[in-house]
Amino acid sequence: MSFCTSVRLLPRQFRVVLDSFLQAPGLPFADALSEETIETAFKEEGVAFAQEDDAVYTPAVTLWAFVSQMLFKEEQRSCAAAVSRVIVLLVSLGRKPCSDNTGAYCRARAKLSEPALRRVVYDVADGCEAAVPDDWRWKGHRTFLVDGFTVSMPDTPDNQEAYPQSSSQQAGVGFPMLRGVVLLSLATAMVNGLATGPCQGKETGETALLRELFWRLRRGDVVVGDRYYCSYFMICLLKALGVDVVTRLHQRRTADFRRGRRLGPGDHTVQWLRPPRPEWMDEETYQSMPESLEVREVEVAVSQPGFRVQTFVVVTTLLDAKEYTRNDLSELYHKRWLAELDIRAIKCSLGMDVLRCKSPAMVRKEIWTHLLAYNLVRRVLLQSALASGRCPRQISFTAAMQKIAASWVQGPLLDDGARTALIEINWEHLGRHRVGHRPNRVEPRAVKRRPKPHDLLTKPRDEARAELLTGKA
Repeated sequence: MSFCTSVRLLPRQFRVVLDSFLQAPGLPFADALSEETIETAFKEEGVAFAQEDDAVYTPAVTLWAFVSQMLFKEEQRSCAAAVSRVIVLLVSLGRKPCSDNTGAYCRARAKLSEPALRRVVYDVADGCEAAVPDDWRWKGHRTFLVDGFTVSMPDTPDNQEAYPQSSSQQAGVGFPMLRGVVLLSLATAMVNGLATGPCQGKETGETALLRELFWRLRRGDVVVGDRYYCSYFMICLLKALGVDVVTRLHQRRTADFRRGRRLGPGDHTVQWLRPPRPEWMDEETYQSMPESLEVREVEVAVSQPGFRVQTFVVVTTLLDAKEYTRNDLSELYHKRWLAELDIRAIKCSLGMDVLRCKSPAMVRKEIWTHLLAYNLVRRVLLQSALASGRCPRQISFTAAMQKIAASWVQGPLLDDGARTALIEINWEHLGRHRVGHRPNRVEPRAVKRRPKPHDLLTKPRDEARAELLTGKA
């Protein structure tokens, strides 16, 4: 089998990443992230290494191998497996295979800068958000779901210092924990913002992390969050940006529909008074906050058996009852649950719940590479949905991930005709992998498969091993 000169040089170019995600110029949403966009981001962020003609781990090949680790599970996620995929790619291109030692790859991976990875993640998200059809948006607004999550990582001294384990766990028993808050697009299901920090300490809560994402929002956007984000100051800060809020009433507040301006049954506007200054806010910012805030409260009835509540109250800054009816707001808040499903796709399907890197800097790069893989898989789903006339969330994320992983090494080797044919076949097949329509699904929070009956490790592993060697355990 022979290959043309341009194909032999492919691993030096970021086209290798896009080809493995079965992308080609001219496809819907293809302009959201082009080879030139990635190259510009890496160049402007100072990512330039392995420029020699015989170099193997160029930025493009390193990124290609790093992303591949996110699409596979268990042993196929290791650095050794990633290097094996690079060897297969090089041999298939007629080039000399590299060593199977992982050292060179790991050193190259460490040179990928976090800002460059973050920028590429946001480029694809922003490009797809701008290109979605109007009927995919909620009443024409860019709408984002906000939620938090935690992930664990290897128990190394550096990770423990940056992301300490829970204070309730004994040293040497628990794992470092990182907290993240994401902005997820309602239209594309992509990650449009991420802020991370440790799970304990000042300014490490979800609301503090959300404030770090304000720069990702713009006037006219709508943010949907759970009751944790129902804060007077959070709503004021978002309103100052021209961003509207839809959230659930915080458990410490009560709604009295006998007060305020009545808009309909279980629907009114009410004035909230400014509470005392919180510790995280300086006096100058506090004095700039309005002394009262007008919000709309909407009572939502839940008739589905099995749900934990029968009624709850939605709070919003969308005050126009004609433009945004009670049912509109109820249905929009009901979609907040999609954030849980999207985070499940990131943590479970892509395996980000347990990270593998042993230093804080690499942990963050691993997270951004996960999100890059996630957003690029979502772009394939957008393309398939557009071709099949479906909603992007009606198509299985796992099915798309499996199809991309199946052709990961072969993608860069295909000519234009074969790649186009494979893209069309995958689009057709993905259109049939519909997510089950299970409205108001009720399931017990329990599993049938019993875990293996191992005892839990309640002391540092070195101590437990020493007891075994003495024969006392």
